[in-house]
Amino acid sequence: MSVDGVKQPPSGPRAELKRQAIVRAARELFLREGFGVGMDTIAAGAGVSKVTVYNHFGNKEALFTAVITSALDEPLAGESSAALEGLAEAEDLRAALVEAARTWVHAVRTNHEVTALRNLVAAELHRFPELGEAWRHRGTESHHPAVAGALGTLAEQGRLEIPDLQVAIIQFYGLLTFPHMVFSSYGTHIDEDLTDRLVVSGVDMFLDHYSPQST
Repeated sequence: MSVDGVKQPPSGPRAELKRQAIVRAARELFLREGFGVGMDTIAAGAGVSKVTVYNHFGNKEALFTAVITSALDEPLAGESSAALEGLAEAEDLRAALVEAARTWVHAVRTNHEVTALRNLVAAELHRFPELGEAWRHRGTESHHPAVAGALGTLAEQGRLEIPDLQVAIIQFYGLLTFPHMVFSSYGTHIDEDLTDRLVVSGVDMFLDHYSPQST
């Protein structure tokens, strides 16, 4: 099926299961063999035909983009997302935000597959600049919905004053997770004690800037 001459990927429950299987297989193979792995190998790993892979993704670059965009959201899933969503009900916002940040940063630090995929992007970016374009067009709020939702709700409640949500999201990441991404890209890490100091001071800096100013 096509819309305005553009072929649309398969849809429906069975197609979605195949898509998930392709992404899982591609992720494992990209991590093991790099971007040079063949599409026939990925298809075999997913238990589908190579034609099916191309029907879903069109080319290897698009498949790689799908693998990366799904993987980079993982640290904000599960406990991290629940902790962020619970901020709106917290009586002690600072304490709750520190604990949410600890959960989130721990997930970032310990998800070694995501770190490896992030480093693979840096190594292979010259092959497909469209990955950067796809990332840019998603927008900060859509790529980080858990953070955007939590901060937006706190602003609506009047517990934070955030004139520019996009800036606040990037600053939140910059204070809490970006240091670990930078260190991991060099093959090293920040130790536990310094990590916790960064979390606590990062939350304090964020709240100092965005807490309502007393008059």
